[in-house]
Amino acid sequence: MNILIADDEKQMVKILSAYFQKEGFNTITAVDGEEALDLFHLHKIDLAILDWMMPKVSGVEVCKYIKENSNAKVLILTAKTQNEDEIKALNCGADEYIKKPFDPRILLIRAKKLINISDVININDIKINTDEQRVYKNGEALKLTKIEYDLLISFVRNKGIILSRDKLIDLVWGMDYEGDYRTVDTHIRRLRSKIGEDSIKTYRRLGYSMEADEN
Repeated sequence: MNILIADDEKQMVKILSAYFQKEGFNTITAVDGEEALDLFHLHKIDLAILDWMMPKVSGVEVCKYIKENSNAKVLILTAKTQNEDEIKALNCGADEYIKKPFDPRILLIRAKKLINISDVININDIKINTDEQRVYKNGEALKLTKIEYDLLISFVRNKGIILSRDKLIDLVWGMDYEGDYRTVDTHIRRLRSKIGEDSIKTYRRLGYSMEADEN
């Protein structure tokens, strides 16, 4: 799933992006409303998190455009405290409204509710409790390393999408990773041995994808 995060506070964008990537979401970031609209046209967005007061184009205007041209959910962030401002944000089509400052964990919970993401995911004979970070196969707990768990979540959150090694590095190891890219293949091989060899499909020269039907 693609999450668009737009805020002129670069540190805020970095923090929120890290929280969503940890949950396996693909984040697309912008620092002003104009860039947010450009990215909206380039990607299929499932959820947009927009700061109200952005340069060039306000978050409210970006919200209006997104709601008029897609089915994406929109969450507005703002330092404004008046009730009239909350009403204005909701009237422009926003699905949720959060006042700054806020706990990123609260935002993550509300965002997941907007896009109907449960804390428990069932996919074939695998059950994932994301709140406890536990994985079960046919009811039996699996012992996954942190890397294996993060890989599994990334595949589940992007089910049906081919993820390249570069994308998996960004999602699991982080953009600053400088190690051998073949480590991706090694960890996927280990993950397959635990959840099932056919669970993750290899696309030669493209990457990997989980295409199982989610319950």
